[in-house]
Amino acid sequence: MSKKKIFTDSGIEIKEVYTAADCRLPTADCELPAEFPFTRGIQPDMYRGKLWTMRQYAGFSTAEESNKRYHYLLSQGVNGLSVAFDLPTQIGYDSDHALAEGEVGKTGVAIDSLEDMQALFKGIKLEEVSTSMTINATGFILLSFYIALAKQQGADLKKINGTIQNDILKEYAARGTYIYPPKPSMRIITDIFEWCSKEVPKWNTISISGYHIREAGSTAVQEIAFTLSNGKAYVEAALKKGLDINVFGQRLSFFFNAHNNLFEEVAKFRAARKMWARIMKDMGATDPKAMMLRFHTQTGGSTLTAQQPLNNISRVTIQTLAAVLGGTQSLHTNGYDEALSLPTEEAARIALRTQQIVAFESGAPDTADPLAGSYFVEALTHEVEEAAWKLIHKIDAMGGSVAAIEQGFIQNEIARSAWEYHRKIETGEKIIVGVNKFQSEEINPIPGFKVDDSIRTGQIERLTRLKSNRDHAKCDQVLQSLSDKASGDENIMPTVVEAVENKCTLGEIADTLREVYGEYK
Repeated sequence: MSKKKIFTDSGIEIKEVYTAADCRLPTADCELPAEFPFTRGIQPDMYRGKLWTMRQYAGFSTAEESNKRYHYLLSQGVNGLSVAFDLPTQIGYDSDHALAEGEVGKTGVAIDSLEDMQALFKGIKLEEVSTSMTINATGFILLSFYIALAKQQGADLKKINGTIQNDILKEYAARGTYIYPPKPSMRIITDIFEWCSKEVPKWNTISISGYHIREAGSTAVQEIAFTLSNGKAYVEAALKKGLDINVFGQRLSFFFNAHNNLFEEVAKFRAARKMWARIMKDMGATDPKAMMLRFHTQTGGSTLTAQQPLNNISRVTIQTLAAVLGGTQSLHTNGYDEALSLPTEEAARIALRTQQIVAFESGAPDTADPLAGSYFVEALTHEVEEAAWKLIHKIDAMGGSVAAIEQGFIQNEIARSAWEYHRKIETGEKIIVGVNKFQSEEINPIPGFKVDDSIRTGQIERLTRLKSNRDHAKCDQVLQSLSDKASGDENIMPTVVEAVENKCTLGEIADTLREVYGEYK
């Protein structure tokens, strides 16, 4: 027998061989999919009834350019759009703000006004498409643009469906695109929960995100522990506001990362479902739908290499399988060239084809939870769950996620794991093909996708036109009303929708609340 010890990135030791004794299944009769605690999935037949939603995350340059990519992706078989926004949009600055210089249209599309949103979705009926928007601090404004556009299209708001990420806690812990301090940020989020449950009941009001926690360097165990802890904090805030857990609980969704360790990733997804069901039950949920963890997955951006970039196609394939075998509801696959630039059209197409090949050629979706009963996967699911509960109990003892973030605990844990991971790569303990082993001379670098700096000029011209063709007195009045409501207890969402319909810009709305709440430093 080999003396060599092998561990996952979460520090879980992998045995040479697993037997029935390692399984630790609760009963001889295994639970079925769609039965509490939903370890095996949330649908009885999983993908036989309906495949996961195939999304391709896209957004760059101007709304018009992004719109062309959306029409292309829809023509290639995408059935859900996923919008990336540029940095100024994410942190509440219009394109003409001094701090927006050099960033407009770079990490995503620039959206300053309802006019930009109209251009972004030109020729696309919002009632017929599911849209996911990766937006947090300004999520309430982008949702308002989307709802205002749906109203202009004559759509039935009760049929509009999609998701805003709206997960501010992970911004403080891992990503940094926050504006307001935690307390008012949580208040905005619960306003969204309350308003959407009445006005757009099919909208997923939050996508509690482990993705960025993992991208920042966490392990798989930390990803689910910190994400589920954040989820608990949102549920507690909503309960304090008097909302019904069985209603808003059904509109909570999650967003996870898929990395390269196939079996640990599958175990992570299975454990997360089981844990969330128990958390929601303990917090008072009685409706099974409010206990189900529904999640979107994106393949791991930080796993992609600039060296030998075509190798990334293989990495994304493994990660796609992990997400599907783990029971994801929705999936975005990264382009092979994303370590170099925004994905080219060819890379986006291959990424989508990877999902389609797994869906229609691999046999992976033919039965629910195909790895259930594997001695290894069942043992690993149990170990991941056990390790994640330990972290959650530690966070609970500190007073929950908000307190743990304020004390720097979560940030420090992620930083420690990131350092350890990179140390292993540098010492050769962990092999990354093409990076620290199996290197080769690379002659033909893949041409990157570049965004022109001149697009900021176009955005500024559009903003100038918009501001000269609106009722300034009405704008001032609506923004004052928003300030009053933000200072009190009234839900701000109806006023934000009214503001965007009256041509107020994203920056003006964000600044109005900056004056009330201040900025988090």
